[in-house]
Amino acid sequence: MQSIVSSVKSALGGVKKSVGSVLGNETMQASGKVQQTEAHAVNAAARAEQQAKGVAHNVKGAAQRTVGAATGNKTMEAKGHGNTLRGDAERKI
Repeated sequence: MQSIVSSVKSALGGVKKSVGSVLGNETMQASGKVQQTEAHAVNAAARAEQQAKGVAHNVKGAAQRTVGAATGNKTMEAKGHGNTLRGDAERKI
């Protein structure tokens, strides 16, 4: 949801920047550029947070698979595979 809001803000900032350029209104143009930059920063932060969650799930999954395999605990091993897949999916978003 956050990325949708940021994308809309970025698009509105682009429109504001373009209209300001056409009208020769430097204040509007600068305001649009600031709005776009803020939206891009929010998107970058959200992507970084999602990547971190994915890495954490990958690490947890690897540990569960290793311990599960070493102890013969198939349930833990399966949970490890699930966490690894979840981490991979989160890192691709």
